[in-house]
Amino acid sequence: MAPGIYSGQFVAEAQGTEASPIFLCGSRDAVLDGGDIKSGYTLYLHGTSYWHLVGFTVQGGQKGVMTDHASHNVISGLYVHDVGDEAIHLRSLSSDNVVEGNTVRRTGLHSSFFGEGIYVGSANKNWCKYSGCTPDMSDRNIIRSNDISETTAENIDIKEGTTGGTIIGNHLSGIGMDPASASAWVNVKGNGWTVVGNVGLTSVKDGFQVHQVYSGWGLDNVFRSNQALVDGPGYGYYVQHTSLGTVLTCDNTATGAARGLSNTQCTQ
Repeated sequence: MAPGIYSGQFVAEAQGTEASPIFLCGSRDAVLDGGDIKSGYTLYLHGTSYWHLVGFTVQGGQKGVMTDHASHNVISGLYVHDVGDEAIHLRSLSSDNVVEGNTVRRTGLHSSFFGEGIYVGSANKNWCKYSGCTPDMSDRNIIRSNDISETTAENIDIKEGTTGGTIIGNHLSGIGMDPASASAWVNVKGNGWTVVGNVGLTSVKDGFQVHQVYSGWGLDNVFRSNQALVDGPGYGYYVQHTSLGTVLTCDNTATGAARGLSNTQCTQ
């Protein structure tokens, strides 16, 4: 895309393949502007595979980049900002995607409760709407090296029903977070996620959290080599139930966390 403002809400439905992926590329001066923050998706990957979204800006719309039934896509180097709810949302069995090197700012301008930076899956109460009344298995997604700040809700929210993803090397910040909408940079409610090498600054409560909001989920997640510069009232790493199989290795650190490293023991 050439530099300029492209107004509207855009839907991608063509299919790429592993051998012949589809690239949509541009500089930050190439701007998709979704307009009204109360409705619509500025860029919607609907049932697509093997797309690469690279380098441009996404602004406006209720949601910035949305995927449904979309797999093997790469969302890379985008600047997503000033959206009504979430910046980037992988939903409805969207698996094996990579979300990397994006910059996210100023989400939740319409609803602070839905102002996540990167959101994977859907809440169990919405499974009949988005995944045929079964868990929204948006699995094995990689969230890597993103710079996320000024989100009203969590920087990264991982929903129950998702399995086997990775959150690695992200720079996180609680600046601008609404204490009524979030209490940590990262909230993991899925199973078997690996959270490694992330750095977080300034939280309204905890740094990283694990929750079980639905039976059978929030299990067997691993935290390694993260740095939590909390400067807030909570823990660096909070685990809702210490029997959930969470592994917190002792190379995780926390500074400025009023309640200390964690409510669970770290392991060597």
